[in-house]
Amino acid sequence: MPVIQYLERNAKMYGNEVALVELNPDEQDKRRSNWKEAELIEPSKFEPFRREITWKVFNEKANRFANMLLDRGIKKGDKVGILMYNCIEWLPIYFGVLKTGAIAVPFNFRYDADEIMYCVNLSELQILVFGPEFTGRIEPNADAIKAGRLLIYVGDNCPEFAENYYQVVSNYPSENLNIEITDDDYGAIYFSSGTTGFPKAILHKHLSLTQAAEMEQKHHATGREDNFLCIPPLYHTGAKFHWMGSMVAGSKAVLLKGTKPATILKAMSDEHCTIAWLLVPWAQDILDALDRGDVKLSDYKLDQWRLMHIGAQPVPPSLIKRWKEYFPKHDYDTNYGLSESTGPGCVHLGMENIHKVGAIGVPGYGWECKIVDEKDAEVRQGDVGELCVKGPGVMTCYYNNPEATAECLKDGWLYTGDMAMKDEDGFIFLVDRKKDVIVSGGENIYPVQIEDFMRKHDKIKDVAVIGLPDYRLGEKTAAIVEIKDGMTCTVEELENFCQMLPRYKRPKEIIFNTIPRNATGKIEKPKLRKMYGADQLVAQENRS
Repeated sequence: MPVIQYLERNAKMYGNEVALVELNPDEQDKRRSNWKEAELIEPSKFEPFRREITWKVFNEKANRFANMLLDRGIKKGDKVGILMYNCIEWLPIYFGVLKTGAIAVPFNFRYDADEIMYCVNLSELQILVFGPEFTGRIEPNADAIKAGRLLIYVGDNCPEFAENYYQVVSNYPSENLNIEITDDDYGAIYFSSGTTGFPKAILHKHLSLTQAAEMEQKHHATGREDNFLCIPPLYHTGAKFHWMGSMVAGSKAVLLKGTKPATILKAMSDEHCTIAWLLVPWAQDILDALDRGDVKLSDYKLDQWRLMHIGAQPVPPSLIKRWKEYFPKHDYDTNYGLSESTGPGCVHLGMENIHKVGAIGVPGYGWECKIVDEKDAEVRQGDVGELCVKGPGVMTCYYNNPEATAECLKDGWLYTGDMAMKDEDGFIFLVDRKKDVIVSGGENIYPVQIEDFMRKHDKIKDVAVIGLPDYRLGEKTAAIVEIKDGMTCTVEELENFCQMLPRYKRPKEIIFNTIPRNATGKIEKPKLRKMYGADQLVAQENRS
């Protein structure tokens, strides 16, 4: 059944129970530091640092927004964009779009003005809903965006080129709509990460959304008593569909603005959260803060915390080993997926398989997997090939891009572009992105394997391995290394450490710098290649 029915069920059965909490610790700190000044300012001018809504109110807000959209002429198949930071309005707006039969189109909040305009045109939006943080990026193209479209602003001090969300929805009815939505109706467009250029628009049916929500609930046995801490951005399939497991279970969730270790631990403690989905950098920061004594577990109430899971990127086994030293009773899981597969879970480790940490796991609920060579033949166990997945969450297509669709969708199989191998027990290990494989002197080198090894060094906070142009080898391995705060390290020290690697895998160059990661925690290797490789490549070509 479409996911909107879970929301309506929860409103009916658990209407007076809290569905969502929004926490904004930075706003709380601002209030405390400006206490005397705040006395002279109207309280309404401050964003509340904690807000909550019940399932009944959640559903009513979605209905009001949906009825407003219908009144403005929105119909099945139309597209409504959402460009907002995580807040308590986000999900009611998203579900309001779904209730009309229109297609919800979440925007990456890191897009600049040109990328926003590009995605508006690519997805053929009728309406764009945006928050106050994006006024400056909308304004340069406001006239072009408004040509045949409506701009709706969620916040105070509405700009002249938009309509205020709170005013436009306030007088619309809050009852459920009588619009038939089926699993075969289109539900959402998500944008690819755009690491190789401007993003592609990924079209999904309601079947995909339901599959992802039900799969998340099953994978993590989410129950009515659970409380999920959601930190990553809701525009991303990972955060949203991990949260939807809570909706299927009818349980509470907390939207946290902030990623500092103390902020996360305090939210887990104060809100009695039982599940947290973290990105690798956040988990690493928590462990480092514990090692330094910056935070102490004894200051928090964490006995109820039962599950920590990670996704969006390869997870170093050394990180999970350290995590279990501090949190020995925690269940752990990792989830693999793509926006093209409706987010995480088409492959998952499983909470019962922590002995296989390092693997991304086995096919998720309702999914099939295979690993193929360049001729689309399945490889032997232990050999490396491209991971392909098949299931009810596979995208319909790249919207308005049949060529790109044909490249990655073949006979119902989604070709992920990730290189993987399967062990003797059937567990899949991610080796690297196909495009990130380094070919050095005719040898295939998989950066993730080197990164996992180097992260075992007790001074390394983060590391990214990329290929740089080399006159003799074609490419050479370079490790960009970020050292833990307060520590020093030398190139010679790391070169000695890497002597334990096979010679061909040892980094030929070591560079100390911070590691850029996107909003979902993935290393931005195209940015690193541009920083360290493009100029060298041009110079090399000029010499030849």
